[in-house]
Amino acid sequence: MLPTRLCIMRKLPSVLARMLTSGTSASPGLPDMSEGFFLTRDHVQAMQERKALHTLLAKRQEDLPPRRMKDSYLEVILPLGSQPEIREKYLNVYNSVRFGRILEDLDSLGVLICYTHTKQEMQQRSPLSIVTALVDKINLCQKIIRPDCDIKFTGNVSWVGKTSMEVRMHMLQQHDGDYSPVLDATFVMVARDPENKRPAFVNPLIPESPEEEEIFKQGELNKLKRIEFSTASLLKMAPTAEERNIVHDIFLNTLDTRTVSFRSRKLPPSSVWMEDAKLKGLEICHPEERNIFNRIFGGFLMRKAFELGWATACSYGGSRPFIVSVDDIMFQKPVEVGSLLMLSGQVCYTEKNYIQIRVHSEVYNANTKEHHTTNIFHFTFISENEVPQVVPKTYGESMLYLDGKRHFTAVMKDI
Repeated sequence: MLPTRLCIMRKLPSVLARMLTSGTSASPGLPDMSEGFFLTRDHVQAMQERKALHTLLAKRQEDLPPRRMKDSYLEVILPLGSQPEIREKYLNVYNSVRFGRILEDLDSLGVLICYTHTKQEMQQRSPLSIVTALVDKINLCQKIIRPDCDIKFTGNVSWVGKTSMEVRMHMLQQHDGDYSPVLDATFVMVARDPENKRPAFVNPLIPESPEEEEIFKQGELNKLKRIEFSTASLLKMAPTAEERNIVHDIFLNTLDTRTVSFRSRKLPPSSVWMEDAKLKGLEICHPEERNIFNRIFGGFLMRKAFELGWATACSYGGSRPFIVSVDDIMFQKPVEVGSLLMLSGQVCYTEKNYIQIRVHSEVYNANTKEHHTTNIFHFTFISENEVPQVVPKTYGESMLYLDGKRHFTAVMKDI
């Protein structure tokens, strides 16, 4: 049985996204996170102070003491029910909880769990910089999160590589005195040196029971699945024979039979061209959302991408969409303060009431006129009503369609 470290969130939600345990009765064993979620001290001075921490880094993973899963286990309470004053920033127009805020909290909790795993008793400050590498998956089992009931987050490190850690987290909500499951999340975090320039070793993880052995093995399998999925990417490999047939069938179904031309296309009934199923947004990345390395928090990026994805699904389906799953969010490139963050939400696959959304984010450098992709987000929504079929017209759109279908199929296997 994992021991309980209970932390209660008391600060305003905008701060909660960075410091889940700020101003709480947290256990003395929890790490000092001031250097990891810096907002108040002089930025340059803080970076200079962190340079001195290089001497605390381990030269080999074998030099670090092994950890158990229970060593990193945390429980965190978000008191929406018992402290009504913090509800405002979690509330949406449907009088339920904003899922984008939950994404921010999960990201911060994942970092905190990893700092707990790597905490060294003799060190007052951690020399590691823990950053989010990817969101493997988030699966929800409840459509609506109530704003008037306390929420409990739990989680621990479930798998460890040389410099990376998989974190499993669960969210529950209190109903009639009992906590009911809301979602399960799997994040992968990486450890970097004090200046966030190079990888750094983390403490190995030792399973203590057959159940923990299975959890650890699953972490290894998750890693292999990600490699396999990446290898088969449509940006690298041609579609399978079955996928080629799907694309060709769509092409034949959209030909105008009144003409003998490959260029003359006709939209089938109850369908929408893919080019007409997108929304775009722009964010100016202000210092308010930065970390100590002058980069934008991953949780903030996830919230903004989710909100655009939700709006895209809402606009397309014509009714309120509910999030079903988040998967395969890769943080490819950091977003610097001052960047122009351009977000593009695209409906890439539909099936009955389901809408698969892909949000592409990129930064634009006004000086060089260059665009660089930072993230690709994948969201699966379910609409209240059956939605039109999205139809690709070009080859590029057909690849987006097949990629969306792959993600949707993978999500359906898990839920």
